[in-house]
Amino acid sequence: MPPDPLQPHTVSLQTGIDQFNQGEFYACHDTLEAIWMEAEIAEKPFFQGILQLAVALYHLRNQNWRGAAILLGEGISRLEPFEPHYRDVDVTSLLDCASLWLETLHQLGANQVELLADALERTSQGKPGREETANLPKWEIQPGN
Repeated sequence: MPPDPLQPHTVSLQTGIDQFNQGEFYACHDTLEAIWMEAEIAEKPFFQGILQLAVALYHLRNQNWRGAAILLGEGISRLEPFEPHYRDVDVTSLLDCASLWLETLHQLGANQVELLADALERTSQGKPGREETANLPKWEIQPGN
């Protein structure tokens, strides 16, 4: 199916979503940053919010508690106006997941960031988590309704 001329970022957005869902957070950032730079002013926060979540997870994977916490919060704030779904993305589910991870990050604190880094790897691979992080959802951008 050819791209919809009214939605010029459809193909690249799908690439970014695929990268996010595969745990390729740095590549997702690069893809969405390119879209963000070309996007209409009204859509910039949507693309920036998702790429901030991706960078937050990149930081988390590298056990950077502060970077992960800041970017999760900023990404959540930017995406909230786009609920419940936008551009075929279930924004509400994505924000629910991001909020739970941010809450858990704050509860565990910087001294236990390795638990969340481990949980991120385990959820990305579909493996069960440790007891402290077993209830965290898998990071995945779902299609909207």
